[in-house]
Amino acid sequence: MKEEIIIAGFGGQGVLSMGKILAYSGLMDDKEVTWMPSYGPEQRGGTANVTVILSDDKISSPVLDRYDIVIALNQQSLDKFGEKVKAGGILIYDTNGIHKHPTREDIKIYPIDAMEATLEIGNSKAYNMVVMGALLEAMDYKLPMENVIKGLKKSLPERHHKLIPLNEQAIEKGRTLI
Repeated sequence: MKEEIIIAGFGGQGVLSMGKILAYSGLMDDKEVTWMPSYGPEQRGGTANVTVILSDDKISSPVLDRYDIVIALNQQSLDKFGEKVKAGGILIYDTNGIHKHPTREDIKIYPIDAMEATLEIGNSKAYNMVVMGALLEAMDYKLPMENVIKGLKKSLPERHHKLIPLNEQAIEKGRTLI
């Protein structure tokens, strides 16, 4: 098993956090993992992406040009990474703010409305966890939920552990979008 994933959007969407939680979740499931963030100097509003590789075998390099799964949370990310999904791979994109939808026929495409889903659960700060749920549902490799919760606990400061039930609810909501 090997999943090569990039999550891309703009600062403030929780892109890097999502990648870190995914990486820790893979570690908790005894997988080989790389986590490679990339972001501009702006803390919020600048572009951000993170590459995560989960594998049963050693990973030779965290640098990729093509991906099994691309998650694009804005038009710029979709334009940059949409064509980098391997044939047979998966593209998940948030429909908010997207004016040019993908048309490839050699990949699985999942448009999701993550912001609407956060409104349904009553907390827009859980946006990235809704997207995480969609990713977990779409992946061929099924990370056990208990390892995702362990990844959340490892990633979040202890003072935010009270938010784990909300994050779990958001993940479950995101799963329903696929």
